[in-house]
Amino acid sequence: MYAVERHERIGEAVVSHGRVTVADLAESLGVTPETVRRDLDVLERQGVLRRVHGGAVAHTKTSLVESSVADRSDRAREAKLAIADAAMGLLGEGFRGSILLDAGTTTGALAERLADWRSADGSQLTVITNSVPIAALLHLNPSIDLQLLGGSVRGVTSAAVGAFTLDQLAHLRPDIAFVGANGISAEFGLSTPDEREASVKAAIVRAARRSVALIDSSKLGDETLHRFAELRELDTLITDRDPAGTLSAALDALDVEVVVA
Repeated sequence: MYAVERHERIGEAVVSHGRVTVADLAESLGVTPETVRRDLDVLERQGVLRRVHGGAVAHTKTSLVESSVADRSDRAREAKLAIADAAMGLLGEGFRGSILLDAGTTTGALAERLADWRSADGSQLTVITNSVPIAALLHLNPSIDLQLLGGSVRGVTSAAVGAFTLDQLAHLRPDIAFVGANGISAEFGLSTPDEREASVKAAIVRAARRSVALIDSSKLGDETLHRFAELRELDTLITDRDPAGTLSAALDALDVEVVVA
């Protein structure tokens, strides 16, 4: 296979999957890892991708890139809804307690499911959130006791952040927290680009009796600027594709439950 053909195949793989590894490319292209590394160097200089440890990611995937909630609302929509359905399965009809919903589009998909939630015995479900859009979805449901955390609202994510938000979280112990992330990797754990949002997400994980991450497969293996939790702090990861490689091994070693929607 000529170099130009390899470069086209690699470029297509990065666009399709967001992330590629040297080992997988070497196997699929039938060349040595050294050849793949040289190809990745060329493609990085051309602006097609960005080199990372063990492979490459799309050039748009940098540690500070963060799209708005509006821009992300339709991205991987089916995967997020499947993840939301799996998360609903953790609650079940007989769940009695409180849940905390982090801001984000995948947790937002869960909020869409909760908007029609009804208990079998007429009791209320307590839902706490720092997300303005999630609160807007849930506030008309009489079966939900909605508690909205205050703070300074970030325009990008419509999430309450800052000292006031952190103080409120320090006084809470919800039964289950559903948290989103911009990346999850074996080495770095769960991460997000913004420092203030990372602080809130870390407080959410610390506060909950059980921490459940809702992360679609496009973010598996990714790392953004601020880590807010290590993998060992997670109880459950719900995603739409089996994690692979070092991430899969790390989750298994730390006994993190993985639910594939």
